[in-house]
Amino acid sequence: MPTYTAPTRDARFIVNEVLDLASYSNLPGFESATPDIIDTVINECGKFAAEVLQPINQQGDAEGCTRNADGSVTTPSGFKAAFDQYCESGWGTISSPEEFGGQAMPHVLGFAVEEFISTANHSFGMYPGLTNGAVNAIYATGSEELKAKYLPNMIANKWLGTMNLTEPQCGTDLGLIRTKAEPQADGSYAITGTKIFISAGEHDLTENIIHLVLAKTPGAPDSSKGISLFLVPKVLVNDDGSLGERNAVQCGSIEHKMGIHGNATCVMNYDGAKGWMVGEENKGLAAMFIMMNAARLGVGIQGLAQSEVAYQNAVAYAKDRRQGRALTGPADPEAKADPIFVHPDVRRMLMDAKAFTEGMRAFYLWAALLVDLTHKAPTEEERAEADLLLGLITPVLKGYGTDKGFDTAVNMQQVFGGHGYIKEWGMEQFVRDARIAQIYEGTNGVQAMDLCGRKLPAKGGAAVQKFFAVCDEEIAAAKGDEALAPLAEKLDRALSEQKAATMWFMQNAMANPNNLGAGAHHYMHIMGIVTLGLMWLRMAKVASAKLADGADDKAFYEAKVATARYFMDRYVPDAGALRRKIETGAESMMALDEAAFETAA
Repeated sequence: MPTYTAPTRDARFIVNEVLDLASYSNLPGFESATPDIIDTVINECGKFAAEVLQPINQQGDAEGCTRNADGSVTTPSGFKAAFDQYCESGWGTISSPEEFGGQAMPHVLGFAVEEFISTANHSFGMYPGLTNGAVNAIYATGSEELKAKYLPNMIANKWLGTMNLTEPQCGTDLGLIRTKAEPQADGSYAITGTKIFISAGEHDLTENIIHLVLAKTPGAPDSSKGISLFLVPKVLVNDDGSLGERNAVQCGSIEHKMGIHGNATCVMNYDGAKGWMVGEENKGLAAMFIMMNAARLGVGIQGLAQSEVAYQNAVAYAKDRRQGRALTGPADPEAKADPIFVHPDVRRMLMDAKAFTEGMRAFYLWAALLVDLTHKAPTEEERAEADLLLGLITPVLKGYGTDKGFDTAVNMQQVFGGHGYIKEWGMEQFVRDARIAQIYEGTNGVQAMDLCGRKLPAKGGAAVQKFFAVCDEEIAAAKGDEALAPLAEKLDRALSEQKAATMWFMQNAMANPNNLGAGAHHYMHIMGIVTLGLMWLRMAKVASAKLADGADDKAFYEAKVATARYFMDRYVPDAGALRRKIETGAESMMALDEAAFETAA
């Protein structure tokens, strides 16, 4: 049976020591996030995830969800009881607006909570996972009436939210949607159409589900410029806040999927369902992007989550499983074989996983801090800078994070050998569950094109220039420290590769846009390497200072420094190879016509 221990020590290290959250105590919401409160939230959520959610993960995968004859859905055994405990503990309210019942604490803590829950039980975490994004979209663009009527119960997780974009004929190109919204005399709209792949579209966890649905009004432009956003409750809400009659929306079926079986991924049928417009007509895509961006950050965390739990179980197995002898001589002469932990190739996979998971944790928590600073930094300039950086790194967090997260889960399965391929050990579930994160909320190719086609040139390249400036400043400072200089020099070389790739795009993408498309994936990975390298430089800086001061937790800090060195030795050199791939352009990639791809008999 697989196990999970929440990495609370590592999370506290990043939040308290690397990000130094206490230094932001002058900002709204941060004043309550004292070190004691931070430690309590992280530790208690870690216990909840490990003790309540992890034990029902494997059974939830085996049992799956059941669609009943009336269109209702029953979640796996234990999910409802666990969800009730989740609500009672207030885990879903951590970073929500205080005026509607939230705790208004920093997103840094909310993201840490999200990691532990996703790692312990990916499918369970998806039920409340989209609700925060839905809350953000309604809060930013909805009318005061909609906010007052729906947000308190959504923030309390008494009602959960969904995101309804995809249809059978369209996914990324949302201009192709066919769902219609007909205006009604009472100011509502009748929503008709079919949406697919709707996570948590129907379930038995809450008394109501609030769907955010993209649709087109009569006469709207037949493109992405004609999309509006609508709030469509599963059960209509009366003016006094009580629940009324069932709305005309139903789960038509549950998708048969590779993984995340414990989550009900539904086909949703809207048959004149009553809904209310959120924001302005024909500007629904912009409103929905508020939710989508939050979801992309959450999916990046999911990439880390499955790799983290797979890594933990692979480490335990490698220490216990005995096969062969160490190349340098028997490590345990009294036994017939040594633990596979001694073999360099096993150690390669485990070190790759450790370097990724701990670096990725620092990455998403830094992104969470930027989310906070976009709203709460003391000056408009600081808020704008945080927003620039956040927009730039979001596709990297999602795309690179889930690509490497899946690779890591696969490698951890490999550590188990044949035992990793059978169900009892749980590794094959981690691989199956991890796979979806590269696909939903925009496939990773779409993330790469968003990064390179939109974020790099936006505002004259202001965002990437700001990113380069942050990296240059921290690298230059580290070069002046004897302990950090070797790390800084290697990261500087990777940063130079990213700068060169950026310049190559500037010089070659305008003449042939396919040059950008052909290199976007590789560029996203270069930036992922540089960003994690920056995180490791920051962590090594703190750890080295702690060691110099004689910190009690010496082994923890020594491991940080050693892993930082490994990342710079083994991950960072890939940036050069990726840059050279980019510079080959699109010619050989696009040379063949369609017929050449067909298999001849």
